[in-house]
Amino acid sequence: MHPITRFSFPTTIIYGPGALGELPGALQELSVRKPLVVTDAGFAGTGTYQMFIEVLDNAAIPYAQYAGVQPNPQDKDVKEAAYAYKESTCDCIIGIGGGSPMDTAKAVAVLSAMGGSIGDYDIQEGGGSRITSELPPVIAIPTTAGTGSEVGKCAVITSSSQGRKFMVCHPGMLPKRAILDPQLTVSLPAHLTAATGMDALTHNIESLTSPEFHPMCDGIAVKGIELAVQNLERAVQDPGDIDARGFMMLASMMGAVAFQKDLGACHSLSHALSAVCALQHGLANAVCLVPVMQFNLDAASRQYQIVAACFGVRTQDMSEKEAAMAAIERIKELNRSIGIPASLKELGVRKDQFDEIVEKAYRDPCHATNPKPCTKEDLKLILQNAWEG
Repeated sequence: MHPITRFSFPTTIIYGPGALGELPGALQELSVRKPLVVTDAGFAGTGTYQMFIEVLDNAAIPYAQYAGVQPNPQDKDVKEAAYAYKESTCDCIIGIGGGSPMDTAKAVAVLSAMGGSIGDYDIQEGGGSRITSELPPVIAIPTTAGTGSEVGKCAVITSSSQGRKFMVCHPGMLPKRAILDPQLTVSLPAHLTAATGMDALTHNIESLTSPEFHPMCDGIAVKGIELAVQNLERAVQDPGDIDARGFMMLASMMGAVAFQKDLGACHSLSHALSAVCALQHGLANAVCLVPVMQFNLDAASRQYQIVAACFGVRTQDMSEKEAAMAAIERIKELNRSIGIPASLKELGVRKDQFDEIVEKAYRDPCHATNPKPCTKEDLKLILQNAWEG
């Protein structure tokens, strides 16, 4: 038997086409007066963002804005946004956009309540135990289907001084409301739909193969994989396919719920690649996923057999290892079909960056729950394979 484990899935989720219109009611339910809207400059200039602002304006809801979030949010972004929160006397934070604005919004909640620097709450330095005050409520509104940050209790932040990513995690960081409106993802370019969708799929696969005990997460991860493999290519090829967009948002959310179990080596490498090479997180995951699965083959063949079945492979006629290898081939085919580059070399990663990438990947906690233990040498081999493609 496994030791005592606590399970919880507390986020209230508002889902469906037009769900954005429920935002005023969600704010009223939380009894908040004035939110700080956190987003990035690119999204702030879109028609989708203006549609969001109109919802607030039409309901006569006062708000402040911070639109300085970078693609891989830095500690200084959190500091600036927390300053805007305080100066504007806000009592709630709305993170709208991809994972970066939502992660920043959750980090602002910590900093506004606790003070100091967001680096003080680095989970690897015992920072979670330092979060002792009640945090202001966060509402998360994703406009991509990838990170699942809208249902996560962590924020991934880049240290501007150390050039590495770190995580801040606490149950109080869980958004009080997550609004999932697939109409908000229709204008997302195909290459970002592909990259963020592979991020969602990677979350579900790495969660399923994590050796931690959480059967509820296992079941959610399997359904998330199934939804992703059935709908990602459709969403990339037909941006207006609302059903596919909606199912990808659910797959993304399920991945984030599932990785309460933790993740694996693919995410350690992806975090390092984002910090060192400024690669988009989902794209880095997509390119590294196959080499990591190949490395894990003997340790995770049973779970990869399940992945193959989600792709529609007739695993009944195969050995466990044959089915696992078929799953890896299907991931390769999916990457090709949605335009994911075949190698890190194609993305401009240089060999002279390998040592720094491996060092930061090894410091990242995700590989600690990889199904097969990783040394620095293992991570470098996986990186080399991902570079070659």
